[in-house]
Amino acid sequence: MAKITTIIDIGSNSMRMVVLQKSSRFAFNLINETKSRVKISEGCYENNGNLQEEPMNRAYESLKSFLNISKSLKSRKVICVATSALRDAPNAKVFLSKVSKDFGLNIKVIDGEKEAYYGGVAALNLLHQKNFVTVDIGGGSTEFSFIKDGEIQKSISLNIGTVRMKELFFNKNDIDGAKKYILENLKEIFNLGVEIPDTVVGIGGSIRSLSKLIMQRNEYPLDIIHGYKYKTSKELDYLETIINANDIKELKSLGVKKDRFDTIKEGTFIFKTILDELNISKVITSGAGVREGVYLSDLLRNSNCKFPNNYNVSVRSLLDRFEIDEKQSAYFGTNAGKIFEVLKPLHNLDDKYKTLLVIASKLHTIGTTLNFYKSNDNAFDFILNGLNYDFLHTSRVIIAHTIKYSKKSLPTKKDLLEYNELLPKLEIMQWMSFMISLNIAVNQDLSRPKVSYMLSNNNLTIDLENKSFMLNANIDKLELPKSLELKLL
Repeated sequence: MAKITTIIDIGSNSMRMVVLQKSSRFAFNLINETKSRVKISEGCYENNGNLQEEPMNRAYESLKSFLNISKSLKSRKVICVATSALRDAPNAKVFLSKVSKDFGLNIKVIDGEKEAYYGGVAALNLLHQKNFVTVDIGGGSTEFSFIKDGEIQKSISLNIGTVRMKELFFNKNDIDGAKKYILENLKEIFNLGVEIPDTVVGIGGSIRSLSKLIMQRNEYPLDIIHGYKYKTSKELDYLETIINANDIKELKSLGVKKDRFDTIKEGTFIFKTILDELNISKVITSGAGVREGVYLSDLLRNSNCKFPNNYNVSVRSLLDRFEIDEKQSAYFGTNAGKIFEVLKPLHNLDDKYKTLLVIASKLHTIGTTLNFYKSNDNAFDFILNGLNYDFLHTSRVIIAHTIKYSKKSLPTKKDLLEYNELLPKLEIMQWMSFMISLNIAVNQDLSRPKVSYMLSNNNLTIDLENKSFMLNANIDKLELPKSLELKLL
């Protein structure tokens, strides 16, 4: 696969592009993301599905700009897919032929099931979740992909997009007709014979916009959309408020941005109807969708479109780009696991914290790459925003705080106040801070020494080869969790 690849997705409402750069066999990072709300399907549902001239021109001009960006970034591979509007339009060949002739770009019009599958591939690989259904609300259609035990079971597309609903029902103030139409289409879901999970992974602009509004409304501390989750029971009334807004002024007062005034009510109406009908209790928002699914299907084509077990693309990508020394990172990771295990009788932490401690230990030096001074603070800020995929918000916040407090002193309640709702209790974070601090202190001179740990009652004995004054001094300065005593042989 090319080192730099461009994926373009021509949707009914928006055209989106990502440019992704490989850093190793499976790892990659985003180097450009561009969106243009071309509304290529505008007016088509009132004209027998035919694309109209002005929307096609908007899409054509935006595509020209997208390809300019791609070329400037030295992308060697461009994959362009089109969804509902073009697959439904009788005159789609007019647009496809012009693009092929003028730009040398062959647009692949994918069917609804394939579109849903790509969304499923993206969510399955880039979120920590094993059982869910993806819901991707677009302008012309909504896609569903059912995942059970980490495998895609079924994928389906229904003709209930925002632009379609707007032109067929909302512009005519036929809300009852819209509801009846959606429910009739949703019968196809129940005819699939699949188990409907209680969790939705939301994909697409409408659902992401709703999640941003909910985050703002709840004063959520982390400004990251990918991985954000909420309980539907707490937000259904708010969704109803958006649906019932009488005008733009009311939408604005609810926090809706200008570029969503035209479809937010329709998108919210579709989503709420789906949540109610499928009896969904939890929503997880995905920042990745069809574009990432297309890329991953190509990248992972020889491994059943799945990353290897226990592979984390974000961690690998950060290490590829920012680690100082591969051997040092590996040592810190291995030693973190040893420390966690020997102290388990005292801290009694779930094994998920071991995974997070190992990751924090491997990544703690990336702050030095950014700037040696205040390296822990640099790493903290970077990791909050840099773990783009495959992490729950709680996980990335725990990792960032573990690195930030990998010093001599343990964090206090005040230190954790800003992100308190995403962090475990103070005692857990103090143990995480101590364990990474001890890990770093043991390898203070970067000699990667052989070390063994022995716990007897509350006494941790460290048997360390090649002890030095600097190493002894740093270990002696460590602030210990309550009940722990430390002895260096």
